[in-house]
Amino acid sequence: MNESVVDILIYLYENFMDSDPGEPSDQEAIHEDLLQAGFSEQEIGKAFEWLDELALGQDRQPHAVHTDRSLRIYTQTEQNRLDLDSRGLILFLEQNGILDQTSRELVIERAIALDTHPITVEELKWVVLMVLMNQPGQESAFAQMEDLVYNDDPVYLH
Repeated sequence: MNESVVDILIYLYENFMDSDPGEPSDQEAIHEDLLQAGFSEQEIGKAFEWLDELALGQDRQPHAVHTDRSLRIYTQTEQNRLDLDSRGLILFLEQNGILDQTSRELVIERAIALDTHPITVEELKWVVLMVLMNQPGQESAFAQMEDLVYNDDPVYLH
C-alpha cells in the first residue's frame, strides 16, 4: 500500500478523534490498528512524529507581532511546496477568520513537514483541520473548516 502521512491523518481523524469508549485510545493500540488497516510501519512512524510536533507547535508563540494589515511573504521553499492554490486557500481562510496569524504559521510549518511535493489543496485542508483541532478556543473555526473539508464545492473563487 502506497499511503502518505496525510492518508494516515485522515484515517486517524475519521476513526479515532471522536472515538467511542470501546475504541483504542493509546498509541500502541492505534499503531496496531493502523498496521492492520494496511499502513506501512515507516509512514505510521512519520504520522505519529508529525502529530507530536503539532502538539509541541501549539505551545510556541509567534516570532513577530503582526497587525491586521500584515502580508505573509512566502520563502522560496514554501512557494515550492505550497502552490498558488494552496497559498490562496490559506489567505482565504485567514481573511474569513478561520485562521489567525498564529494558526496560519503553524499550518504552513506542518504542511512543509509533510513529505508531499507539492502539497495539494485537499491535503492542506486536512492539515488546517488537524491544526485547528489541536488549538484550544478554536472550536468555531474548527467547525467551519470541517464543513469545508467535507464539502465538495470549491472553497473560494479565483
